[in-house]
Amino acid sequence: MSDDARKEFNPLVQRVDALLRRHQEAPKPEDDVPVLTEIIDPNAARPARGVDRATVEALAEELENAVLLRLAPELDRVFEERLAGTLGDMLEQVLNGMRAELAASVHMMVREAIAVSVTQTLAESPQDSDSK
Repeated sequence: MSDDARKEFNPLVQRVDALLRRHQEAPKPEDDVPVLTEIIDPNAARPARGVDRATVEALAEELENAVLLRLAPELDRVFEERLAGTLGDMLEQVLNGMRAELAASVHMMVREAIAVSVTQTLAESPQDSDSK
């Protein structure tokens, strides 16, 4: 079987041939594609734009405010998530510290009260034993 015979039986080859024939037969328009005719030097100085510094600063400030306005809800959510976890841990540490300080204060107060009571009891005891 020759190459020509294979082409006739292969539907893909037939479709490609038909497409090529269509493009060859189609009339070519003269001004179909726009062409750049002016040569531009990339190193040439660019003309100054009509935007002054105050306008640029105003646009920058407006852009900054717009970005912050759109980011604010997301920032709040992220801060709340991080703060919730951190705050829980910190609150637990603070409460444990306060609990320890309170226990130490109560322990010291009880010790002092017992010491005062024992001292008073010992001071009163000799009188009671002499009177009997």
